[in-house]
Amino acid sequence: MKRILTLSFVALLILTAGHAISAQQQFGGAQLAVPEIPFDSVPNFLKLPDKMYLGEVPGVATNSKGHVFVYTRTGTMTATLGGSRVFTHDGSRLFEFDEKGAYVREIGVGIYGFLFAHVVRIDPQDNIWVVDEAANLVMKFDPNGRILMTIGRKPESINVRNYEPPAPPAGAAGRAGGAPAGEGRGAAAGPAGEGGGRGGQQAAAPPPVVGAGVAGESFNRPTDVGWDAQGNIFVSDGYGNSRVVKYDKNGVFLKMAGHRGAGPLEFNTPHGLAMDAQGNVYIADRGNNRVQVLDNELNFKTQYLNVGTPWTVCVSPGPHQYLFSSNSNAIGNFDNGEIYKMELDGKIVGRFGEGGKQMKQFGSVHEIDCRDPNGILVGELTNWRVQKLMLKAPTSSTQ
Repeated sequence: MKRILTLSFVALLILTAGHAISAQQQFGGAQLAVPEIPFDSVPNFLKLPDKMYLGEVPGVATNSKGHVFVYTRTGTMTATLGGSRVFTHDGSRLFEFDEKGAYVREIGVGIYGFLFAHVVRIDPQDNIWVVDEAANLVMKFDPNGRILMTIGRKPESINVRNYEPPAPPAGAAGRAGGAPAGEGRGAAAGPAGEGGGRGGQQAAAPPPVVGAGVAGESFNRPTDVGWDAQGNIFVSDGYGNSRVVKYDKNGVFLKMAGHRGAGPLEFNTPHGLAMDAQGNVYIADRGNNRVQVLDNELNFKTQYLNVGTPWTVCVSPGPHQYLFSSNSNAIGNFDNGEIYKMELDGKIVGRFGEGGKQMKQFGSVHEIDCRDPNGILVGELTNWRVQKLMLKAPTSSTQ
């Protein structure tokens, strides 16, 4: 009898393991052998003018000419009282460098929407897009640095309450209040207050879904932006909300998907976004320790659980696209920090780097530019810098 129970237990373990492997295959589970990608870091790549400095670097991107754009949390915050509210600006700055790292110019000096930088992205037409987390804005500049479009609205710096007339006494009739409860056209449906008609009590509205947001141009601390081949705009939104929003090329709202949670098409801080050539959307679902993949209509496709805690994602251009994802260390510790290079199906090509303060180490990588998949740029928060990394062919595997 004991032998039979032992064999049954072993069979149950094998069956359970089989289901676990199937789940890993379906949802991008652990990959046992992960090659290490050797790489070098180009020393002193960016050359800033005298008395100009970078602060935290949440955003870095390149255009078709190889010019580098850095959206950095630096400068002096100023506030001006204007009428009924306070206007704040200059909390962040946007710099441009040439392909060799030489300083070119600053874009958007003193602009109303630069408050707390999150990312900068460059679209196929070399337009410059920035996402400002605190301003709740996505801003589009043309290559000359002129504003072409804004999506969202900077919140009021102070709350100014509108005057509202006092509510009428309970049960009072009138043009504004209608018949007292239980005496209107719906009174026959039940006791007072339970009528279904115009005079009856309305059913309580369901509670709002946490993180779902509202349709239109209302963000709550957005995090990233991307585009498909048709020019449709996709925004991850972000900290206060937990969703993805789609607009057409003119900034007209089309649809949204997602809310706070841990299931498919649910997010816990969607912190980064990237698009592939087919219009699929890759979301760095940071709080859920995964990358979620959506189709162009924002339907769930799959998820990858094998890359730690993704802070940012990037999809390289070209006929063979790669997905990069940063398992960034949290600010204040260096327990991890490696970056993964993956096929679009989630298979890991290799990984490189670690947390730290030296060259070839990373301090909270916040954005990756992978226009050249073998010469990527990373913007770091903790280390206040941009590193240019030159990747080589993978040489070994780790367990």
